[in-house]
Amino acid sequence: MFKCKQASQLVSRALDKKLSMRERFTLKLHLLMCKHCSRVSQQLNTLNVAISSIGKTIEDDASITLPPETKNRISQ
Repeated sequence: MFKCKQASQLVSRALDKKLSMRERFTLKLHLLMCKHCSRVSQQLNTLNVAISSIGKTIEDDASITLPPETKNRISQ
């Protein structure tokens, strides 16, 4: 049987890349049966959306500026 540790690893990996059909099926089946992993999956997805949103907001905010030294250090 698929374990919660494996499920949480797949949930995390799914945020970065597309899972294989077998991995998606196995994960979906586990999430249907395990309320704890289902909750972890929802929480990770919520965090991912929130962090992406914050990142876009910061990138679009013209009032945020960095000193030239910091920009140079980051680009190096």
